[in-house]
Amino acid sequence: MKLHIKKGDTVKVLSGNSKGKTGAVLEVIPSKGRAIVEGLNMVTKHTKPSAENPEGGIKKVEASIDISNLMLVDPKTGEATKVGRKLDDKGKLVRYSKKTGEVI
Repeated sequence: MKLHIKKGDTVKVLSGNSKGKTGAVLEVIPSKGRAIVEGLNMVTKHTKPSAENPEGGIKKVEASIDISNLMLVDPKTGEATKVGRKLDDKGKLVRYSKKTGEVI
């Protein structure tokens, strides 16, 4: 499955509880078609006491978001843009912004 985002990209959320917010991609899960975005789609997790966390308790963590609900933010303009793929002059497949035509 070809994905339009990679780890480290800045993305904008198109739908869901975090709609309109932007953040950096921490992890991409290609098998499930999902991604974890920094500071978005926060959920509470109850943790049992363990050696590194003897208290246990409730933690806030990022949950995954479906990739179809994310759109790449162009690093140059700061606006959300569609992503295309094309071969560069060296024969390598690169991603480019459909709004500006610039290679990402």
